[in-house]
Amino acid sequence: MPPAVRALRGATTCDADDPTQIAERTVALLQEMFARNGVEHDDLISILFTTTEDLTSAFPAAGARTIGLGDVPLLCAREIPVPGSMPRCIRVLAHLETERARSELHHVYLEAAVSLRDDLPS
Repeated sequence: MPPAVRALRGATTCDADDPTQIAERTVALLQEMFARNGVEHDDLISILFTTTEDLTSAFPAAGARTIGLGDVPLLCAREIPVPGSMPRCIRVLAHLETERARSELHHVYLEAAVSLRDDLPS
């Protein structure tokens, strides 16, 4: 199969609105997403991060830059504040080029975010 543009999803949560933890959890999520899917740096096109409105002390993209992603287009945005939604949540949508079929991608949910998509294989 020739390379195609695909999107890879992931999410994690923080225990508090703490800049160090936001960076650490973002890095852990990205590293797990890339490891489970064999994603190399040059495969990445862009990454979109969203956070719930209760995470305001740091940008997840700042954490991503600490692992060498400074040359990848990164964008942070705020999630829609839906009542009852998971608090202190960081979501990731990574666009990449891959030879994997969409059905072969492994989306990653860590910490309390595992309950968001219990329908997906790990």
